[in-house]
Amino acid sequence: MTKQVVFTEEANPPLPIYSQAIISGKTIYVSGNIGIDREFKLVEGGVQAQTRAAIDNMTKILKGAGVDLNAVVKCNIYLTNLPRDFAPMNEVYKEFFPVDPPARTCIGVASLPLHADMEIECIAELP
Repeated sequence: MTKQVVFTEEANPPLPIYSQAIISGKTIYVSGNIGIDREFKLVEGGVQAQTRAAIDNMTKILKGAGVDLNAVVKCNIYLTNLPRDFAPMNEVYKEFFPVDPPARTCIGVASLPLHADMEIECIAELP
């Protein structure tokens, strides 16, 4: 197996224990993203602002791998308050995936890093 580390200065820097993304074969595995700024501060505005920031960052990572959101085939989303945040998160999510959205899983979890309301990761395909 060969793997290629994806790193782009455009996206938020990863912690030293993981990569922004990994390419294996023609598949891109993007690490989880929460709604933070470049200084690792949670963005204000709740789950919608965090979703927007996280997907914006994920988009920058995908661009660093040579693709865009149209290449995404699967997303996993984690919410710390599923009943409260599912609908508002979806409002923002559909702005980024308005037609033919990728396969998706959304899971309620007890806690996320930095007390984030949401986290998203994805799998995408190279052309």
